Amino acid sequence: MNARAVEVIRAGALTTVQDLGRDGFAHLGVPRSGALDQPAHRHANHLVGNPPDAATLETTLTGTAVRVRTTTVAAVVGAPCTVRINGRPVAWGAAIRVPAGAVLDVGPATAGLRGYLAFAGGVAVEPVLGSRSTDLLSGLGPAPLADGDVLALGEPSGPTPAGADVSRRPGPPTELVLPLIPGPRQDWFTPGALTSLGAARYAVASASNRIGLRTEGPPLSWARTDELPSEGMVLGAVQVPPDGRPVLFLADHPVTGGYPVIGVVPEEYLAHAAQAVPGTPVRFTVTAR
Repeated sequence: MNARAVEVIRAGALTTVQDLGRDGFAHLGVPRSGALDQPAHRHANHLVGNPPDAATLETTLTGTAVRVRTTTVAAVVGAPCTVRINGRPVAWGAAIRVPAGAVLDVGPATAGLRGYLAFAGGVAVEPVLGSRSTDLLSGLGPAPLADGDVLALGEPSGPTPAGADVSRRPGPPTELVLPLIPGPRQDWFTPGALTSLGAARYAVASASNRIGLRTEGPPLSWARTDELPSEGMVLGAVQVPPDGRPVLFLADHPVTGGYPVIGVVPEEYLAHAAQAVPGTPVRFTVTAR
C-alpha cells in the first residue's frame, strides 16, 4: 500500500484531477483539457514547492475532503473557502502542514466557483497522452472523484518556497469582461452583429461547465441558413448556436464545430471565466488585437 496517498472522504459536486493539459493532440480529436483557472493551479503548486505541471485537485463549488496517509504539505487557492484539518480552521491561500491520518476539508466556495488543492509531490495518477487531467468531453484521464477513491501522491521535489506562504491573487469577478478578437465567421451574422454583441449585457447560464461557458441574454441573428462544415475550434472561441446565445469554449471544448464562431477571447482572460458563477454579468468588448 502506497503510504504517500490520500483517501477521498467527500468527493464534492465535481472534483477532478487537473494539470496543464494535453497540448498537441487536436489533430487526433483530443482537447487540451487541464485546469480551467491555470494561474490558480500554478500558484497552488508553487505554494507547496511543486513544478507548475504537477497535478492538483480542481473542486467545483462545494469543495472536497480527503484523509492523508502520511504527513504532507498542502495548499488551497482559487475560489475562497474555509479550510479545516480535523475540524480546526487553517489558512486558505497558504502552505499548510497536514499530519498523517488527518482529514483535510475544503469547504464550499464563498465566492467564485473552482478551487485548487495541491499536495507536495502532486497527485500521481497514471498519465494519459502525457497528462493526468480529467477530460469530461472525451473521457480521457481519471474519472471525477468518488467517495472512497485513493489517489497516490508523488515524492516532494523541493521545500516550500520562502515568502510564498500567502495568496495574493485577485478575487472572483463580479462582472466578467471578455475582450473579443473578431472572426473568423462574421459573414455568417447580420450586419451590426458585432456592435450588438458589444452593447449587449449577458449573464453566465447555469448550464455552463468545463466544456463551455454558456450565456443568457439577447440572441445574435445569423445571416445565412445553409450548413457550415465542421472546422477546427480553438480555446476561447465564441461559438453562436442556432438559439443565438454565445458560448465561450473552455478547456474541455470540442476540437471541431459546425456553428459559426464570431470571435475569440484571448487565453489570458479565461481564468476569470473559470470563476464566474451562474448569474455573473458578462460583457464582450470587441477589440482589434
